[in-house]
Amino acid sequence: MSSENYSADALAALAAVIESRLPARGGDPEASYVARLLHKGPDAFLKKIGEEATEVVMAAKDADHGGDPKKIVYEVADLWFHSMIALAHYGLKPADVIAELARREGTSGLQEKAQRKARAREAAPQGETS
Repeated sequence: MSSENYSADALAALAAVIESRLPARGGDPEASYVARLLHKGPDAFLKKIGEEATEVVMAAKDADHGGDPKKIVYEVADLWFHSMIALAHYGLKPADVIAELARREGTSGLQEKAQRKARAREAAPQGETS
């Protein structure tokens, strides 16, 4: 099995565990950290995503000044994990993110950004611009 397939399989397996902790599926906030975050609602897990994103930045800055770059991996894992909680809450899966990344493959980042801005302008009500 290639590492790409293993990665998708590992993400899908983790997503299934997270989904099993959803309140609608009987997730017990007394027995599960994920269920507790989901039970508290979006403010709780969105706050964690913000905290983890900051920790990724701090680990990267530390690595620039002699810190262990492997700490970035640890912090990104935390960020991905909490992002997966948000995906589950909103009825989405890691495969949706992977599909979006695949859709963008071969597209310049600058071109992608310009396309998103154009779509946002088209979607904005008449008279509004960003």
